Amino acid sequence: MQYFLRTILIGALTAVLFQSTTTQLLADGRLHGEWKRDDGNVVVSIVPCGSKTCATNTWVRDTSGGENVGDRLIMELNKGRSVLTGEAFDPQRNLTYKLKINLSDFRFVSRGCVVLGMLCKTASWQRSGAP
Repeated sequence: MQYFLRTILIGALTAVLFQSTTTQLLADGRLHGEWKRDDGNVVVSIVPCGSKTCATNTWVRDTSGGENVGDRLIMELNKGRSVLTGEAFDPQRNLTYKLKINLSDFRFVSRGCVVLGMLCKTASWQRSGAP
């Protein structure tokens, strides 16, 4: 169960993300960049990848929960300025998550759900180097 919840956490992220929304958000630099999860265990890089956005783990403190450097999420979110909704695909686990991101300049909170929204995990993220 812990592995599954950590998998959801990865899905709720890392960044990572969108079609038309990606261009708008990344253009103003709000989502693009390095983000550290508040528990201090993971750092992700969020960048455009084709018409979507990818979040890739660039650093993982403890890999015992199933998270590894190089794990990636491919995200596609609906247009929004501070609240983004959509889906994230985790190719390592072949899982698709319903995703909601509440975004501000230096922080975001992600919530990823699987199994008809019955199993969800929330994570808070801070931009690396943020005040």
